[in-house]
Amino acid sequence: MLWFQGNSMQLAKHSFQLLLRNLSASETALPVLTLFTKDPCPLCDEAKEVLEPYRNRFILQEVDITLPENSAWYDRYKFDIPVFHLNGQFLMMHRVNLSKLEKQLQKLEQQGAGG
Repeated sequence: MLWFQGNSMQLAKHSFQLLLRNLSASETALPVLTLFTKDPCPLCDEAKEVLEPYRNRFILQEVDITLPENSAWYDRYKFDIPVFHLNGQFLMMHRVNLSKLEKQLQKLEQQGAGG
């Protein structure tokens, strides 16, 4: 287990978080709200605060558009962050629109309940 020594705590913590996220997603079928962001992004920080009361209704996935593997998102959204997708579909940008979010979450929750 030599490969595990250097960053064992970070690796274990990251793996545990991924496991929890995957279990949460599979058992509860929560929708995924993707936040396209970068550092720094004061509007993104503000958006996350606004979303906090809703966090039990979705899984928040953050995508740093400045990472090389996200260059396509950078090209698309570099002047528009924060940008949000809900279950892979564009939802909103620049600021959180709570009425739009609520409407889409209710729609997904009704679909999940067989309605």
